[in-house]
Amino acid sequence: MNTATLFQIQSLCILLLIYFGIFCRRTPSIHVKLMSWAIVWDIVLILEIELSRGAIAKASKAVTNPVILNIHVSCAVITVLLYFAMIFFGRKLLKGDKSVLKKHKILGWTTTVMRSLTFFTSFFATS
Repeated sequence: MNTATLFQIQSLCILLLIYFGIFCRRTPSIHVKLMSWAIVWDIVLILEIELSRGAIAKASKAVTNPVILNIHVSCAVITVLLYFAMIFFGRKLLKGDKSVLKKHKILGWTTTVMRSLTFFTSFFATS
């Protein structure tokens, strides 16, 4: 099994973990653990891809890259930035600040869509 397949399998597992975390959103203790693991695993996966493929060097050649690769990289970067926003608002929620619930929810769905797009575009970006 090649590394691309292993990365795709890990990416699918992360996405399923995120979906299951959303399903468990009404149980904060489970939701927080699932989402934390998904975020950490996703960042570790990005580091794996960078170390094995030199992804940053390839992504920095945006002018000469195929459009789908630029879309994929953009989705991945936006997803990671959204993870930090999710952590920020999630921690506020855990401390009892219910005023950020709407922002957390909107950002959560946006993050999920972006992570899903990252997964789907990865099939075309790696071919």
